[in-house]
Amino acid sequence: MHHDSDYLTIGAVARAAGVNVETIRFSERPQGSFRRYGHHDVARLQFIKSAQRLGFSLDEIAGLLQLDDGMHCDQARELGERKLMDVRAKIAGLHRIEAALARMVRDCGPSLGSTSCPLIEALHARVRDA
Repeated sequence: MHHDSDYLTIGAVARAAGVNVETIRFSERPQGSFRRYGHHDVARLQFIKSAQRLGFSLDEIAGLLQLDDGMHCDQARELGERKLMDVRAKIAGLHRIEAALARMVRDCGPSLGSTSCPLIEALHARVRDA
């Protein structure tokens, strides 16, 4: 049986979950004319926030929440493995961007009488090559 003291205000839930009130309003499920939140709502919001920090989209998080019954660890692991592959691909892409920018910056020294900046020229060349 729930007592009124078991329920939290939207502000208390937001503080406890580390989210803003608008985030809660976005996902809330009203019960009658008053919105009531319990500790399970805080835990759910904390889970969502934690998953977002790892790069999961809201759709992916919804899928993870559906698997949160202790019986679907294999499926949850598959989602995690896919996200890990995505992250590794992004990291590899960022390394390529870093190397290209480092080369351009290194080459962008004094133009030795040229009126064109080597970095700007390299970017123009990339547009022409694309």
